[in-house]
Amino acid sequence: MNRFESVSRRRFLLTAGATAATSVLLKGCVGNPPETATNSQTSPAASPVISVKPGEEPEVKTVKLGYIPIVEAAPLIIAQEKGFFAKYGMSEVKVDKQANWGAARDNVKIGSGGGGIDGGQWQMPMPYLITEGLITDNTKIDMYVLCQLNTQGNGIALSNKHAGKNIGLKLDNQVALFNQLKASGTKFKAAYTFPKANQEFWIRYWLAAGGIDPDAEVELLTVPSSQTVADMKRGAMDAFSTGDPWPYRIVADKVGFLSALTAEIWKAHPEEYFALRKDWADKNPKATKAILKGIMEAQQWCDNFDNRKELAQILARREYFGVPEEVLFQPLMGKYDMGERTIDDKSMAVLYWKDSKGSVSYPYKSHDLWFLTESVRWGFLPKETLTTAKALIDRVNREDIWKEAAKEAGIAAADIPTSTSRGVEEFFDGIKFDPENPQAYLDSLKIKKA
Repeated sequence: MNRFESVSRRRFLLTAGATAATSVLLKGCVGNPPETATNSQTSPAASPVISVKPGEEPEVKTVKLGYIPIVEAAPLIIAQEKGFFAKYGMSEVKVDKQANWGAARDNVKIGSGGGGIDGGQWQMPMPYLITEGLITDNTKIDMYVLCQLNTQGNGIALSNKHAGKNIGLKLDNQVALFNQLKASGTKFKAAYTFPKANQEFWIRYWLAAGGIDPDAEVELLTVPSSQTVADMKRGAMDAFSTGDPWPYRIVADKVGFLSALTAEIWKAHPEEYFALRKDWADKNPKATKAILKGIMEAQQWCDNFDNRKELAQILARREYFGVPEEVLFQPLMGKYDMGERTIDDKSMAVLYWKDSKGSVSYPYKSHDLWFLTESVRWGFLPKETLTTAKALIDRVNREDIWKEAAKEAGIAAADIPTSTSRGVEEFFDGIKFDPENPQAYLDSLKIKKA
């Protein structure tokens, strides 16, 4: 047993108030074993002052939520560990580690009644694709997007074989390299954790902004985040787009370097979201708001940098991420050893409650529109999507429930957005997205399928 494993085991024994039990999920899933974390009644953190006002008592105390072991999941884990779910009456929440995004999709399809989950953490636009049956074998499972979990906290890591080639945020001078690789029969291989969602969009945007067509010049792969380091070591990929701690661990294990942070590609960008099955939320509206209140409080706790050391300690534990604490803590503090440069800037770290543009937690409809527009850009959705997007977003995005929960939880009025649009967004290459005119955004892009 090495030093880290010994320390982790002692820490686990000392913090046995948060127990982990194996969760029975779909057979055939690969990657991290699914686990469930539940609050122990003997844990001080799990016994908060109950804050349920008369008339707000949840219809049920339990819900099954899925997560993937990347920093986006922190609000769900902390809401459980710190007793914020229990504080609002949800004392029997089950937080289930998913083997991969495909497992999460399949588990929400069958629901908790079938041994799956009721919702949880999602890349965008997965809740929309599930609602439309596009990734669930044409079975439409209506979903509600209820809050954004975080911004930033992702990066694009490259294999060490490309070290010293000046492959960074801007790729303007690297087109020849990609063409050379293609001509030699060994295309540049870029991987992400699930197709047609966040992490594929980041790597596609980064490549296309540098004049490299990801569909023509690059081989795109889907790889679970837990396999990132091993696959990079054996040379199965040139680049990987995923959430912390995996990009940073590639650097820590000296198998690669970071070419770009998503915070550099799009500062304060929308990242991953919390969404529930519509049928569960409609049946349990008070419980839905109680869950949101717990997540909001957890997001505020996570955003306090004085708590980041403890956050790293909790996430690092075997039942959650199972990684060395140090590879989590530095990025959580905005300190990135990129391999060929360094970043020390808290504004570039993963954020959960507020960022430079305002609310992180509130699910802006304008951001959902960008994800759908970007899907059209790459041919993942038909061009006609833009004409029906508003109606679809109004059906799936329930920012009204977020606002109700925020008001009930006593969130300051200044922290509750008054508009469903965050306005014009600008990317690192100068391209702008105006949610009032998504077609103009598409027209401005040189590399696209649409």
